[in-house]
Amino acid sequence: MKSAWVERDARAAVDRYGRDGIADELALRVYTTQLLGRDPKLVLHGGGNTSVKLRMTDLVGDEVDVLCVKGSGWDMGTIEPAGLPAVRLEALLKLRARTAMPDDEMVRVQRANLIDPMAPNPSVETLLHAFMPHKFVDHTHASAVLALIDQPDGEQRSRDVYGARMGYVPYVLPGFGLAKLAAGVLDADPTVEGLILAKHGIFTFGADAREAYERMIEMVTRAETRLQKNRTSVFVSGPIPQQSLALTEIAPILRGACAIKDASNEGAFTRFILAPRVSEAILNFVNGRDVADYARRGVITPDHTIRTKNWPVVLPAADARDPTWRAKARAAVATFMDDYKAYFARQNARVGGGRTMLDPAPRVALVPGIGLIGLGRTPKDAKIAADLAETAVDTITAADATGRFTPIGEDDMFDCEYWPLEQAKLGAAKPLPLAGQIAVVTGGGGAIGAATAKLFAAQGAAVAMLDIDGAAAAAKARDIPGALPLTCDVTDAGSVAQAYAQVVAVFGGVDILVSNAGAAWQGRIGEVDDLALRKSFELNFFAHQTMARAAVRIMLAQGTGGCLLFNVSKQAVNPGPNFGPYGLPKAATLFLVRQYALDYGADGIRANAVNADRIRSGLLTEDFIAERAKARGLTEKDYMSGNLLGREVTADDVAQAFLAQALALKTTADVTTVDGGNIAAALR
Repeated sequence: MKSAWVERDARAAVDRYGRDGIADELALRVYTTQLLGRDPKLVLHGGGNTSVKLRMTDLVGDEVDVLCVKGSGWDMGTIEPAGLPAVRLEALLKLRARTAMPDDEMVRVQRANLIDPMAPNPSVETLLHAFMPHKFVDHTHASAVLALIDQPDGEQRSRDVYGARMGYVPYVLPGFGLAKLAAGVLDADPTVEGLILAKHGIFTFGADAREAYERMIEMVTRAETRLQKNRTSVFVSGPIPQQSLALTEIAPILRGACAIKDASNEGAFTRFILAPRVSEAILNFVNGRDVADYARRGVITPDHTIRTKNWPVVLPAADARDPTWRAKARAAVATFMDDYKAYFARQNARVGGGRTMLDPAPRVALVPGIGLIGLGRTPKDAKIAADLAETAVDTITAADATGRFTPIGEDDMFDCEYWPLEQAKLGAAKPLPLAGQIAVVTGGGGAIGAATAKLFAAQGAAVAMLDIDGAAAAAKARDIPGALPLTCDVTDAGSVAQAYAQVVAVFGGVDILVSNAGAAWQGRIGEVDDLALRKSFELNFFAHQTMARAAVRIMLAQGTGGCLLFNVSKQAVNPGPNFGPYGLPKAATLFLVRQYALDYGADGIRANAVNADRIRSGLLTEDFIAERAKARGLTEKDYMSGNLLGREVTADDVAQAFLAQALALKTTADVTTVDGGNIAAALR
């Protein structure tokens, strides 16, 4: 591992932050924190923190000694000075005289002594940083260090590598107890340059930012060098099918197996987004004959458990020739959930009860021949789980190549997983209505499609935006965090199949289809060209069928129902002159909606439609609106608001209707009219 310190960049950071009144030492603290946070071998998803001790002027103008320590929720790779809240150091140091301290009291003291009362909560390891006398303190969960010390003889290995340069702290749950224990180790030998925390990570110190940072790099490099000595082959490969199922076949089955029925709301499920990963290292790991043993030993550092559970689910090898694989996969997940419930029951009894069980679904799945899959209620959570699992693969591989990976025991894992300060990382906010669901929106580059995708994403869905104009979809997707833009010709079955395969490969499946793409053809029905009519039917009817049929296949594999939503148009029920080439396929699509409702209602798949009128979109361009308004002797405003309410209907209004239908778990075969009121176009 090489130092990423660049003197020119360090000076630039000092100059940049100095213009905002930030002290040089804090500016350099931010700079080196970013260096640490950008290296996944050192820091992943909150797995570390840094601090600096300095003097600062408080809100009443007094100069005080403070500890600027990483705040909860800040990413070290992108941290800014505000992410290192200042806490009065004197108040923190007084706490060392205590023999014990409840977590909630510790948090209150830390918040009460913030220089800025609006600052984020300081790290749960604030006292650990405060009790260390050094000016700069760095803490990471470096994977090489964890591979070195997550061993039965971890302490001896640490001393072999570092000698007297690093102190060793036995495992203790983070908080006041760990801070006291670590301070005691420093008291015993104040000359050490850092601390190795058993089963947890590494601390390094320095008189300045560069010294602390580069000492971290040096100590991690020493661990890496040690791990390269006397390595043995690790995992003996188990039997792998000659012909494996594709990830696109496996993912929907896994999603369905992991989904949890909502006992209080029939038809509702807790669903998960997937994040698949594959590499040579991952395949060597998951293909191992004994993967069920070494993968279940535990997490490489305790704070991972809240994101990954204490062990992954190991699915059977995905043999394409085995017709029972789906049942076996579901059984593996069911066994995982039963094991988790049993683990919770015995551990909750051990601590005297009072804990509320988290959902029992796995957060990591290992599939021989395929790779690993992270699961989460959001794409971000799924990615975090996958990232941590991939790091665990590398760490366990390195540990077993030089010994035997041995993490903390079950009691300690439970204490960390159900530690209130750890659970706080998950957030207490109620999940968004579409959390865990995957929505595919066609015509995603147009007004209605983009508005619908944006609204669904805001309600928690992972969204794929399909459009024949891939650039248009990509442009709209830039305003929608996490959206997946795809080029797709919905009239081409091959293009549709490819798009769905990409959606499944990225997110894991499909729960909602918004079949919205369309275009208008005009002409008197007795004079219209056959080719034009057929083209209209291809886009305005057959494309809806192609999209829906492919979505239903995935939904059936998941086994958790789903929702098909179609854009029909008033032309389906109230044909206008010279609009037959458009209205006829739309009328057919209206009945397609009802046929899907009839045929798949028993599978929990709902089919609904929105009947919209006069929306500024690709169909009703500004030129078209001007032409129609002029032909009727109306202003454009009067033309667009020519309804009972006298209000123009927008793409956002249509999106709201689609959302209402997506959330209406007991509504199917419905057509919702969004036109401001038009009796002539009302459904009979």
